[in-house]
Amino acid sequence: MSSSTRYQEIDISGSPRELGRQLGEAAGDQIRGFCAIALERVNRTVAITPAQALNVARESIPIVAEYAPEMIEELQGTAEAAHVALEELMLLQVRNQLKAEGGCTSFSLGPPRRNERIVAQNWDADPALDDLTIVLTRRPTGKPAFMTITQAGLIAYIGFNTAGIGLCANTLPAPSRRLGVPHYFLLRAIYEASSLKAAVAAVNRAQRAIPANIMMTTPEGPANLEVTLDSVCVLEGEGTGLVTHTNHCRHPDLISINHSFPELIQSYARQARIDFLLNPSLPGHSNSPQAEAAIGANPAGMPARGLLHEWQAALSDHDGYPRSICRHNNEDHPNGFWQTVFSVIIEPEQRRMHITRGTPCSHPYEIYELK
Repeated sequence: MSSSTRYQEIDISGSPRELGRQLGEAAGDQIRGFCAIALERVNRTVAITPAQALNVARESIPIVAEYAPEMIEELQGTAEAAHVALEELMLLQVRNQLKAEGGCTSFSLGPPRRNERIVAQNWDADPALDDLTIVLTRRPTGKPAFMTITQAGLIAYIGFNTAGIGLCANTLPAPSRRLGVPHYFLLRAIYEASSLKAAVAAVNRAQRAIPANIMMTTPEGPANLEVTLDSVCVLEGEGTGLVTHTNHCRHPDLISINHSFPELIQSYARQARIDFLLNPSLPGHSNSPQAEAAIGANPAGMPARGLLHEWQAALSDHDGYPRSICRHNNEDHPNGFWQTVFSVIIEPEQRRMHITRGTPCSHPYEIYELK
């Protein structure tokens, strides 16, 4: 992992092919590195041959082309400029169809809880991906600009657009299938939306390959999409201005799915803890001296108070360490090597993200702005 506390920043603009070409030229080393290790990292948790993995990637191309042909055009530009094959680049997009991809704890806040809207999460995954991660601003012609923190080569990931949509992404164990539109293309379609209704429609129109959870802030307020192969169920906080999520289904229509799938990296304990830390109606909530004492001092030097302190402290929480919201390596099989690779707090209305490069308990939140 790099000693720098900031990720490389890249800004690209233009037509789909031009966006891809500029990205391939600016981040070619990271893209080639990601392609080189993608299958090896997948094989840490599931056995699959290179031929099988590339076949899934190859067969996914026409499915995506039907859903969003301009996204394939962008990937073609990236592949050409980065000197990789299109199916190698597509393998990066489909790798979470081959295995569960990361854990994560996320939440969204907005009215009536607070006037300004945020969405935030800890991204718990393979620390080998740190050197392949960038902060990327895309300015597509005729569509909202958007900024993401992403592994180089992905069509979209965690971030926000200039229309007021911010999103985070969590793994959601539920039924899946071998082929369909890969999850990252759904995120990209959301960045082209300007409302919750349009975002849900963008996900609904896809023949999806895997389930996923999408935590959002929207102009309408906080929202969480539990996405399965057959449905998109929306959680909106029931007027509280707060929605939280880890890695199991919470919507009443989907809760029964949890009985058929093993818990992913202590999801229920993390869910209970983030709810406690962010719920002001509970005794000892995160604004209180008791909760601050439980969270502990932040070695990264966060101010004792301030607008972001409550959320930064919650994301740095070590209750249940090392299997905590701020997650560290442990001996659990097969995913004990996952840790919090970065923590992100997104403020779409201010067009900025606060991101740690590493665990938030020991790394500072750096500010990235879309200007």
